[in-house]
Amino acid sequence: MKKRRFFLLLEYMKTCRTVILTALGATAIAAVIFYLYDLPLEAVAYAFLLCFILCFIVWTRSFLQFCRTHKNLMDVKERITTELNEWPVGASLLERDYQEIITALHEHCQAIIAKNDSSRTEMMDYYTMWAHQIKTPIAAMNLLLTREDSPENAALGAELFKIEQYVDMVLSYLRLDSDSTDFIIAPCSLIKIVRECIRKYARIFVMKKIRLNFNEEEFYVLTDEKWLSFVIEQILSNALKYTKTGSITIRIDPSRPSLIIQDTGMGIRPEDLPRIFEKGFTGYNGRSGQKSTGLGLYLCRRILTKLSHTIDITSVPGQGTTVSIGLDTYKNVRFPREM
Repeated sequence: MKKRRFFLLLEYMKTCRTVILTALGATAIAAVIFYLYDLPLEAVAYAFLLCFILCFIVWTRSFLQFCRTHKNLMDVKERITTELNEWPVGASLLERDYQEIITALHEHCQAIIAKNDSSRTEMMDYYTMWAHQIKTPIAAMNLLLTREDSPENAALGAELFKIEQYVDMVLSYLRLDSDSTDFIIAPCSLIKIVRECIRKYARIFVMKKIRLNFNEEEFYVLTDEKWLSFVIEQILSNALKYTKTGSITIRIDPSRPSLIIQDTGMGIRPEDLPRIFEKGFTGYNGRSGQKSTGLGLYLCRRILTKLSHTIDITSVPGQGTTVSIGLDTYKNVRFPREM
């Protein structure tokens, strides 16, 4: 508190330095004149004492007013993003001019924010409608492709599955940045979530002849089933995309606890690892023919952060990548069946 008062005193003196220097200069001139005219020392000292007391009272009152104004301005600063009223009364015309300028700028910023919010709401409504509408022809094409079991239809089905993934990614991206989310935190069977994700990618596993190793042991975790499923699907998609031959291993480490997904793919270069969670970053693998969007891992990190989970990735080029999802709210408990 004393340091703060001393700081305010220094700032006040800087503000009033012109007046202080003028007063000191006038005092020096008066002292020289009194000395030249050989006036009585007692009368001169008495006059200087009265002037000093008057100046001390005026400057003390001015300093207290300075402190109150500073406190009021700090209060305004705290709430300036939401409201701007109850300005402290300006002590001078220049202060009132500055207040009017700041008020005008604040109103202009609020108008821009309202306009941007309206535009963003319209954009989200449009893309949400588009994403839901495009799912209908995707489902129809899937049905048409399943009528005949041929290599061509299997390849087309795989490409159509990628389109469906990108649509889900768009919806997730929009929902994450919206003002409200649909997170529902509840005890969920981790094995059930992983099984559903594996079933969704079963066709890709078969087409690429990738072996799956999955130790199915019942575990429960406190999370949002839909959003955690999206994260696991993105990690499986990356593992399948960058694994030509070999296997993908999924296991639960109860000691940490965490869900670990390990592949035998091409791996990630050491210089790319620190940036893989950046928005739009594709890295060497993403630029070398894979046509990566650079959004998958970015969304995974954001979703897991919101769920109070963590994600860590280690990789060795040419040997594979290991993704560890830390389940901070993990529960190794058997819940009743009705849950």
